[in-house]
Amino acid sequence: MIEVSGLTKKYGDVLAVDDVSFSVSKGEIVGFLGPNGAGKSTTMKVLTGYLAPTEGTASINGHDIIDAPLAARSAVGYLPESTALYEEMGVVDYLRYMGRMQGVSAADIQGRIDDVIQTCGLGTMAHKDISQLSKGYHQRVGLAQALLNDPPVLILDEPTSGLDPAQIVEIRALIRRIAEEKAILLSTHILPEAQNTCSRILIISNGKLVGEGTSDELLDMVSGNEQYSIRLRGGDGTLKKLEDLRGVHNLVSSKEGSELTCTLTAEKGTDLREQIFDTAVASGAKLLELSHRSTSLEDVFLSLTGTTGRRGASADAEGGSDNE
Repeated sequence: MIEVSGLTKKYGDVLAVDDVSFSVSKGEIVGFLGPNGAGKSTTMKVLTGYLAPTEGTASINGHDIIDAPLAARSAVGYLPESTALYEEMGVVDYLRYMGRMQGVSAADIQGRIDDVIQTCGLGTMAHKDISQLSKGYHQRVGLAQALLNDPPVLILDEPTSGLDPAQIVEIRALIRRIAEEKAILLSTHILPEAQNTCSRILIISNGKLVGEGTSDELLDMVSGNEQYSIRLRGGDGTLKKLEDLRGVHNLVSSKEGSELTCTLTAEKGTDLREQIFDTAVASGAKLLELSHRSTSLEDVFLSLTGTTGRRGASADAEGGSDNE
């Protein structure tokens, strides 16, 4: 239902999306995962017709976004990260207005409103003004408007952003129910959300797809490596010396006060605990913690995107937004 081939988007000399290809089929929820500025929102804006691609092709439900833009756009329900709702309107009035804007016929509009209100659990809120609703119900109204013309494809940009834990669980369950009859592309930077909600995950970094597969398939990509968790204080040059140990593939780190927390990835079968200890001591660092641990999806994300350590940025596994 979504087919993307060689999609590229440039802003002047800046390459925001670089030769991206993927597909999403009916019944799938595909997570689109990446650090801030990776190209997620730009890709979604191209697919929804808000931006034109520089190169490449994409189709929505068989309609090319360049050759048949109106047909492609009508096949997509879009929930942007910041849902722009008319706060002064009632829920039903807003949905009726949006339905007409989307081309739902006068004969069908009330039936569609009733359907999306039931699907999105808005029955008790249907006759309230939008300004009276919680953030969670704002998102439900946003999803309801995206479903009004019964599109075969949904594109959801950070659908649980700003919600409390209970609201997040409710929205995830709602998305899973909707997915039974639709193809869903879901942008997120929250790793547990991708793991708990999505049947497949795409990882994008610096505009390029660097990983694709189920959670288990992505874990297999680095599960052949050894993972070490290190916490230390002081010791100039310790990180560089740890990176240079034989068998080390990657080192990512974060600093809080005088303490450094590191995740070191090394070749499978190597036991570097003694060398890590000796290196820290020789560098004058105080080793506060050293443990060998199993691979997580966060490890995969950090390994594929290089968002900390050598590349110097920080990966946010739990919060934030995609600022592009």
